Amino acid sequence: MPLVPINVLLAENSLVTLEILQRILSGSADVKVVGIALNGQQALDLIPSTKPDVICTDLFMERMDGLELTRQVMAKYPRPILVISNAVQGKDTEMIARALQAGAVDVFPKPTTGLPSDYEKVKAALIHKIKVLAGVRVFMKPLRDPIREPIRDPMPKASASLNIPATKHPTATNLTVSVGAIANPSDRLMTQFKVLAIGASTGGPGAFEKILYRLPANFPIPVICAQHISEGFLEGLVNLLDSKCLLKVKIAQVGEFPQAGIIYFAPETQHLELDSHGQFIYSLGAQAREYCPSITMLFKSIARFYGKTCMGVLLTGMGNDGAEGLKAIFDTGGLTIAQDEQSSVIFGMPKEAIALGAAHYVLPLPDIAPFLLTQAQLERPKSPKTDKLR
Repeated sequence: MPLVPINVLLAENSLVTLEILQRILSGSADVKVVGIALNGQQALDLIPSTKPDVICTDLFMERMDGLELTRQVMAKYPRPILVISNAVQGKDTEMIARALQAGAVDVFPKPTTGLPSDYEKVKAALIHKIKVLAGVRVFMKPLRDPIREPIRDPMPKASASLNIPATKHPTATNLTVSVGAIANPSDRLMTQFKVLAIGASTGGPGAFEKILYRLPANFPIPVICAQHISEGFLEGLVNLLDSKCLLKVKIAQVGEFPQAGIIYFAPETQHLELDSHGQFIYSLGAQAREYCPSITMLFKSIARFYGKTCMGVLLTGMGNDGAEGLKAIFDTGGLTIAQDEQSSVIFGMPKEAIALGAAHYVLPLPDIAPFLLTQAQLERPKSPKTDKLR
């Protein structure tokens, strides 16, 4: 139990639902409701005085709805936001995607009956989500965030170059490459790597956006991703990414061969691996039931098939999934990257990978996509230095 309770601000336009939520949250010694609001504007006005650790909001409210409240909060008073709404049931993939895009960390469907007894049944799950969110680091998100728009001119002019600032990341210095000529397909023969694998958990949807939106339409290798996500939510995330990315985004299907120009996601209820021929297969891997889809299982299968021609990236997330998988890629000679602590929502998974010695590079989130472009298009340094956590 925490030394001090988690301060929660509730925004909900139904007085009945508001009373039920107050009662079940106040029944936990770990949570304290410090403010209630009947619409988004009231909630926004209460933040400076109540100083909530977590904000729980409905979506449909008068004066200011939950989506706009989320956008305003992330621009002015960044806090972890949990959307509690009838509009985030598993079938409502578009609304779920819009909530995550606005800056919400997670969503929690209201019981469909609305009965107090049914809220009591989900009490433990709701309080657990709030506890998790209280430990999440969030970042200010300007109301007009240029990162969320795809790069419409993916290939800079011939004289342009991609640079990683030497002052921040000495391990990635001198990795500056002129990319103007790479638009010629024959020049892709220079590519050493054949696949890019990325894994994430808590905070992953936002992290994936900042990487995948920056990949150009002629990115020369397939991208295979695994994201821990609640059942029913993956389709909305994939649809959102597909609408914004210059590459096609889809859920990997059994029997497919990974192809350049496509970003594949593991399904949400099964593990994704490659068979001995390099085709996608689904599995239920008993050794990895705690995390589904398992990032480690995906990374290990990619390491087995692609060896030193694969790149692995482990992003923000709670726990240790992906750490051993990234080490497998490292051990086969592939290139590995872990997101750094300062830019991670939760530094659990990257930290575990770094502790295993699995990361060649530890980079802030904004630097990962430019670095991947240099590595996908030119040969990497023969002896990359390791930026380890100290």
